[in-house]
Amino acid sequence: MSEQELSERIDALESRLTYQDETIEQLNATITAQWQQIDALTRQLAALSERLQEAEANAPAPANERPPHY
Repeated sequence: MSEQELSERIDALESRLTYQDETIEQLNATITAQWQQIDALTRQLAALSERLQEAEANAPAPANERPPHY
C-alpha cells in the first residue's frame, strides 16, 4: 500500500470519526432533553395524583338517591 493510499484512508477515517463525534453529541443532547422532560412530567403526574387524592377525600359522599329518570 502506498503512502498516498494510506494517507487517504487515514483522512477518510478521521472524517468518519468527526461525523460520529457530532452524532454522539447530538444524541447526548437529545437524551438529556428527554430525561429533563420525563422528570418534569413525572413531577407533574405526582402533583396531579396528590390533588386527585385530596379532591376524592374532600368530596361529599354520594347520596343513595335514585337518578331523576326513575
